[in-house]
Amino acid sequence: MSSQGIAYFIFGLTLVILFGVIIVHYYSKKHRNKVEKAKFTMLDDDD
Repeated sequence: MSSQGIAYFIFGLTLVILFGVIIVHYYSKKHRNKVEKAKFTMLDDDD
């Protein structure tokens, strides 16, 4: 494998890992509760 091939492989692997980290962060309980709280606060009456 040439150095260019290795560079493309490392770049692709980095993108896949980054995508996985973003997915895990977004679907974590801590983040999900924060998102849901904003939604329910918006639906509350101001009366």
